[in-house]
Amino acid sequence: MDLQNRTALVTGAGSGIGKASALHLAAAGAQVIVHAHKDDETRATVDEIVQRGGTAFGFTADIRDELGFGQELDRAFSQAGALDIVIANAGINGVWAPIDELKPAEWDNTINTNLRGAYLTLHLTVPHLKRAGGGSIVIISSINGTRMFSHGGASAYSTTKAGLLALGQMTALELAKHRIRVNIICPGKIDTEINANTQARSSDEASEPADYPQGKIPLTDGKAGSGDDIAEMVVFLASDRARFITGTPVWIDGGQSLLVG
Repeated sequence: MDLQNRTALVTGAGSGIGKASALHLAAAGAQVIVHAHKDDETRATVDEIVQRGGTAFGFTADIRDELGFGQELDRAFSQAGALDIVIANAGINGVWAPIDELKPAEWDNTINTNLRGAYLTLHLTVPHLKRAGGGSIVIISSINGTRMFSHGGASAYSTTKAGLLALGQMTALELAKHRIRVNIICPGKIDTEINANTQARSSDEASEPADYPQGKIPLTDGKAGSGDDIAEMVVFLASDRARFITGTPVWIDGGQSLLVG
């Protein structure tokens, strides 16, 4: 999967799936633009890519801020000179609570980060892909809201992830004439730091018990996947090997969502 002479943007690349994707894209030869929401995370990912012999630079911005995020993107594009691959990964779990307890500000924060952030990412990068004559966009969604609905209190999060799937499929058709492919990855349980940012409040009250035979993840006897498991598919979908694939959701969950689908 040769990505030499390609430039990739990865949002939310400071940790977890985003960082793993940035590292794998760089290992495949791409120049990587690293975005994160903390300076130390941006620097750490860029430094690791460079230490491994890759090419990368980064910027820090609030993905919800059209002006600030857009200005940083413009500077990055000027430095990169091109754009071929976009990985829309940045997102949060936010607050998980029963719908009657979930506060409007908590709902808005999750929606704005996950959905508005992805929208702005595509809105601001698609013109560059059009000028390049094509490219690949990969949107990171989830099994939650697309196949699985058993996590109590996750209404805001699941709504954003369902929306990301719809966004990917709508734009896949819209952008096909520009030779821009759009695909969606829906991870299951992945061993990342995102759970540390989850605020659960009375989520048990909103849950409906589900029985899982032989563990919640059949393929691994319950063991979570890793960011690398997702990053391998990111690189494939970004490459020419996936040249005839667009608008396609890929569930990477060890069979987890099939138990409740």
